[in-house]
Amino acid sequence: MGCYVLDFHEIDNSHVAVVGGKGARLAELWRIDGVRVPDGFCVTAGAFQRVLAGAPSIGDRLDRLNRLRSEDRDGIRALSAEIRQALEGIAIPEDLASAITRRLARVGEHAAYAVRSSATAEDLPTASFAGQHDSYLNVVGPRAVLEHVSRCWASLFTERAVTYRLRNRFEHRKVQMAVVVQQMVVPQAGGVMFTADPVTSSRKVASVEASFGLGEALVSGLVNPDTFRVRDGEVVETAVAPARQEQPALTDGQVLWLVQLGRRIEAHFGHPQDIEWCLAEGEFWIVQSRPITTLFPIPEASDRENHVYVSVGHGQMMTDAMRPLGVSVWQLTAMAPMHEAGGRLFVDVTRQLASTTTRAGLLEVMGRGDPLIADALQTIVDRGDFLPSLPDQAPGGPPVGGIPTEIGTDPAIVTELIERNEVSIVALEREIQTKAGPALFDFLLEAFQEHKRVLSDPLSVQAIMAGMQATWWLNEHLEAWLGEKNAAD
Repeated sequence: MGCYVLDFHEIDNSHVAVVGGKGARLAELWRIDGVRVPDGFCVTAGAFQRVLAGAPSIGDRLDRLNRLRSEDRDGIRALSAEIRQALEGIAIPEDLASAITRRLARVGEHAAYAVRSSATAEDLPTASFAGQHDSYLNVVGPRAVLEHVSRCWASLFTERAVTYRLRNRFEHRKVQMAVVVQQMVVPQAGGVMFTADPVTSSRKVASVEASFGLGEALVSGLVNPDTFRVRDGEVVETAVAPARQEQPALTDGQVLWLVQLGRRIEAHFGHPQDIEWCLAEGEFWIVQSRPITTLFPIPEASDRENHVYVSVGHGQMMTDAMRPLGVSVWQLTAMAPMHEAGGRLFVDVTRQLASTTTRAGLLEVMGRGDPLIADALQTIVDRGDFLPSLPDQAPGGPPVGGIPTEIGTDPAIVTELIERNEVSIVALEREIQTKAGPALFDFLLEAFQEHKRVLSDPLSVQAIMAGMQATWWLNEHLEAWLGEKNAAD
C-alpha cells in the first residue's frame, strides 16, 4: 500500500504526477530548514486511478465531457454533477481505507484534519488552478476523513474545474487527483504573503495580508485584512482597520520574521511565491506555497539595482513571443546587448535614461518609434526615485539610439552594399558545405560576428538611417496632411 499513501518525507517536488502539485510542494516545504509544515500524508493519484478503474460508467462520461466546449454550461453542469455523484458513491477499497486509518492513528486518530485536494495539474508555473478544487477543514474521525477524501476526488469535476480545463486545453483523463491529509493547527492569525508585490510586480517588495483566526476567511474574501509592505528588511507601509489600530493581527517584528521565511521559500523554489500561512503558539506554519503565475518574467541582472528595459519586439511591431532560434540570432547580431524574458528581447536603457547627456536623445528616438514608450520612460524619470543618481555629464553607457545628423542621399551606396552582400553570400554558401558537427556551429558563430561587423560599417549605418529618417519624415508629414499618426510604420 506504500504506493497509495505516502508521508511527506517520502516525497519531493519531483512527485507532482504522484501526489499532485499541492502535495509535492508541501513535501518540498517540509524539507526546507526553518520552515514549519503541519504533519500529514498524501493519498496518491494512484488511489484515485484505482477507484476510477472500478467504475466504467465514469469513463464513458469522461469521453462525453471531452467533446464539450467551454461555452456549453448546461452540458458541463449536467455531466460534471453525474461524475461527482458517481465518485462520491464509490466505496473506498478496504485495503486503501485501512492504510489511511493507520496513518491517522499514528498522527492522532481524533485530531482535527484538513483534507485538501491536490490535482496533478495544480500549482504549476504555467497554470495555478487555484480555487478550482475543494478542500475541507476541521475534519474529525477516520470515517469523516475517508468521506472527505472521496469528496476531494469528486471536486476534480466541479463545473469551474471542468470549464477551466476546457478553456486551457487540459485533457480531463490526464489530470488526476491526489489528496493531502494534514493535522490542523489552531491559529491566532493567518493570511497570505506575496514575495513580489502583486500591485507593482516589484520583486523587492513583499506584501503580507493578515487577519485573526483562520486565513481561509481572508483567502475566500470574507474579511478585510491588515496589509503590510516590506522592503529591504523594513515595514514601509501598513494598513489596519481604524477600529483595530491598537491591535493589528501581526506586530512589525512578526511581519519581518514572516517575510524572512518567505524569502527563504522563494530562494528554494527559484520563483516569487504566493504563500498561505498561519501563526499558532508563537510559531509560523506554512500551509501552502505556489508560484505567482501573473508576474511577467524579468531579465536577469548582475546586481540588485533598478533597471529599465525597452522591448525590442514592440519597436519592430513584433509583440508575440519569439522562438529560441530567433532570440539567439537577434542576440548574436545586435549592436547593443539584448536581454531575454518571456520569449521577448529587451534593451537595458537605465544609464541612458539616468544620464542628462543621453536622456533627451533616447526619449526623442523612442518617441518617434512609439510615443507610448517615450511617455512611459518620461514617467519613470519624473518619479525621481527609480533611476540611479549619476553626476552631471556622466556617460550614459553604450548608445541605444540617438537623432543622427543629416546624411547624404547618394543612391550608389545601396548598389554598393547589395554587391558586397551578394559576394559575401556566395562565399558563405561555398564554405558552409565543408562544415559539419561542432565546426559548423563555430562557422555560424563567426558568420554572425561578420554580419554584425557589416551592419556597423559606416555605409550600412548610413543606409539604415536613411530608411529610418524617411519613415520619420513620412510620419510627420502624413500626420499634417491626413491627420493620421504613424501612417508610415
